[in-house]
Amino acid sequence: MAKNPYYQEPKQRLIELEKRYRDLFNSISDLIMIHDLEGRLLDVNPAVCQLSGYKSEELIGRPISDFIIPKFRPLFQDEYLKEIEKQGYAEGVVIFQAKDEKEHYVEYRNALVKQKGREPYVSGLGRDITDRKQAEEALQKAYEELEQRILERTADLVKTNEQLKWETKERKQVAEALRESQERYALATHAAGVGVWDWNLQTNTFYLDPNVKEILSYSDSEIPNELDVWSEYVHPEDKQSVMETFQAHLDGKTPEFVFEHRMIHKDGSLKWIMARGTAMRDDQGNPIRVVGTDTDITARKQAEDEKKKLEEQVQQAQKLEAIGTLAGGIAHAFNNLLMAIQGNTSLLLCDMDSCHPYFDALKNIENSVRNGAKLTNQLLGYARKGKYRVEPVKLNQLVEETADAVGRTRKEIIIHRRLSEDLLAIEAEQGQIEQVLLNLYINAADSMPNGGKIIVRTLNVSHEDMRRKLYDPKPGNYVQLTVTDSGIGMDKRTQKRIFEPFFTTKGMGRGTGLGLASVYGIVKSHGGYIEVESEKGHGTTFSIFLPACSIEIPKTINSSNPIIEGSGTILLVDDEEIVLEAGIKMLERLGYSVLKAGSGTEAVEVYKDNKETIDLVILDMIMPGVGGGETYDRMKKINPTVKVLLSSGYSADGQAAEILKRGCKDFIQKPFNLNKLSTKVKEILVNR
Repeated sequence: MAKNPYYQEPKQRLIELEKRYRDLFNSISDLIMIHDLEGRLLDVNPAVCQLSGYKSEELIGRPISDFIIPKFRPLFQDEYLKEIEKQGYAEGVVIFQAKDEKEHYVEYRNALVKQKGREPYVSGLGRDITDRKQAEEALQKAYEELEQRILERTADLVKTNEQLKWETKERKQVAEALRESQERYALATHAAGVGVWDWNLQTNTFYLDPNVKEILSYSDSEIPNELDVWSEYVHPEDKQSVMETFQAHLDGKTPEFVFEHRMIHKDGSLKWIMARGTAMRDDQGNPIRVVGTDTDITARKQAEDEKKKLEEQVQQAQKLEAIGTLAGGIAHAFNNLLMAIQGNTSLLLCDMDSCHPYFDALKNIENSVRNGAKLTNQLLGYARKGKYRVEPVKLNQLVEETADAVGRTRKEIIIHRRLSEDLLAIEAEQGQIEQVLLNLYINAADSMPNGGKIIVRTLNVSHEDMRRKLYDPKPGNYVQLTVTDSGIGMDKRTQKRIFEPFFTTKGMGRGTGLGLASVYGIVKSHGGYIEVESEKGHGTTFSIFLPACSIEIPKTINSSNPIIEGSGTILLVDDEEIVLEAGIKMLERLGYSVLKAGSGTEAVEVYKDNKETIDLVILDMIMPGVGGGETYDRMKKINPTVKVLLSSGYSADGQAAEILKRGCKDFIQKPFNLNKLSTKVKEILVNR
């Protein structure tokens, strides 16, 4: 079976997600530092190395306090870690000391990250605000110098007893000083990359620095310096929170006003703004004025959102992989039980005709076994451990056939077909794709209890057409299948769980919860992608993208498997006693002598003692201790030409495929009947 070039193992997918996260981690200009609960650095991005002058190997493993100026180290180490442990996050400004002893002001926002099964750690994002601090200090110094000059001049004027009347020359000097101060102020704020605002609460006047307006791409003259006008540019959903945070600072509940909110850009897009301010108070502590800054943090927020989305994708992939492993194990165990029932039923049916009073009952049991096997195949499909014989398939033909079948049984449902005439073929296992279509039809029909319509569309697309999706498709051509219903729809909470096995919104006895789970597994195992769009009361649309191919579709040949008797000695190996007993009876009924073994270790010993007379080994793949693969390898060392038929409740993919590559003759999946067993055994023995 040709390996699907578009199939991507979950592990590989996780590696690609980790690479994308690492690229983002390395390329962001802000400082990213990750440390443990004792403050030791676990990882840093290149921006930290560039700022500090240290290489990453010089930073990792050292306490973060080592890089803070000495006089603040003990206080920061104690208070910072206590704050992280107590409330799960910490934020503020520290002074970092670089390798060349140069000091940098760094504004940080750190958060504690806890994940099940992993040690907690602290993830931090920082920004070098040294230039801004220096600009603020320069601004403050300019104000102080101006104030001092005014006080000195006033004192001089008082001393000269001129009744505070300035001479023309003195007024010019003061005006010049004010002009110089304003120039320093403008240069300082522009150099810091922030905009400054000033709200005089006594006069209710509001001043906006031109830099603030530039963040939203407006000129200074386009927006008046009025608080009511400026507030109109704050996102409506953030206005109340901004004012509540601001009022809390005015009431003295917080040392400063700090808030991140969205504002509306001139082109209609949104900008994330970090607003920070401090109130000036009178002798009684009443606020009389608030001066603050606005900083554009849009790039940082976008980076945080991308990181969060990547982490959610990784967690979802891990969750589905874990559920898939559980589903596969359940299917394997259930197939072993079905094997015992199927084997004994086949033996009883061989010795009776249709007139026997138990014949119909046994046939019903056999039908029930087949239905049970279909359920386990759905589980294996979700776990991506189904048996897929990939071949070129005409999707339009399958759509027509399955739609006709559903239409005959669900008269209240009308299925509209809008199929592309030049649709490319897909490389797939036809039965599995039929299962996908039927499950989607049935799911749509169940959402329309009073009748409705289903619209099925097919279309040729490329990976370029899929870039708007949440996933990153492999380059190439795809066939898109969409199934849209006019049913009751789903809310967002339900949509997040519909692909989990055993999750169902149907009443008791009306669904197994495996339909959409198997659809998800089948699509993923075929290298495809699936997504759902739905709204409560407005129907649902499932969109599936499967890799296209241009291979000619071969004609199918029907064949039957009659019971074929034979002779020879067969070693049957299985750790399940009921499966072993049923298998022995089936092989003896076909005319073979049977040796048995209940474990891999026992099987090797039996084979070593009887290798000259054993013609074939039927070997269970999954056994405790020594499994089927290792058992086969040991037998092969005893006899390089040993003939082995591998058997399992799992399929021929995955682990079984690896064993088959090492020389096993064939594979038979449980549960199997007498006809299938006789054919497989005879095919191997006639080629000896």
